[in-house]
Amino acid sequence: MKKTTGTLLPYFSLSGIEAGLDEAGRGCLAGPVVASAVILPKDFIHAGLTDSKQLTSKQRTNLIDIVKHYAIEYAIAEVDHETIDQINIYKASVLAMHHSVDQLKTRPDHLLVDGNRFINYPLISHTCIVKGDSKYFSIAAASILAKTYRDEWMKNAAEKYPGYGWERNAGYPTLEHRRAVLNLGPTDIHRKTFRVELKEKC
Repeated sequence: MKKTTGTLLPYFSLSGIEAGLDEAGRGCLAGPVVASAVILPKDFIHAGLTDSKQLTSKQRTNLIDIVKHYAIEYAIAEVDHETIDQINIYKASVLAMHHSVDQLKTRPDHLLVDGNRFINYPLISHTCIVKGDSKYFSIAAASILAKTYRDEWMKNAAEKYPGYGWERNAGYPTLEHRRAVLNLGPTDIHRKTFRVELKEKC
């Protein structure tokens, strides 16, 4: 693994084509889970690119065009709330990542997956990396694309379903969101298998 002057690494192995995978929305009460796959050049380095959760909304937005410009290829996929309820959120998250790989015209030789579990993608090896979005540029890039796409999806949903604060909480179980569910009831896009409890801390 090549070391860089920053905190992230440009690749896991110098040989072969690698795609970084990450998802957004796994812990939300409503909406889809979204995943992205990103293939970056081996020499890609960007000082501002890191785990999307460590960045402001403005910083994430500014990085979208940078990722899309320099990526050899990228893809974004979503799995809806109904499927999440049918197969569970873990399988739905993996399915979204598989769908994102399906969309890549360039077939990667290896997948770098954020997290500690993954279901094998047919005929492509993978490595699970805990907190990978803060360790590898390709996973961080996938994190940026997945989160910004999903945040925009939830902002649009907020216009159809006002009162839940999705333009601010993106569907995560904030106190504001949980109070709205208890007071207004669930919407058509809420995940019915997710429990909503009213506690001051999530």
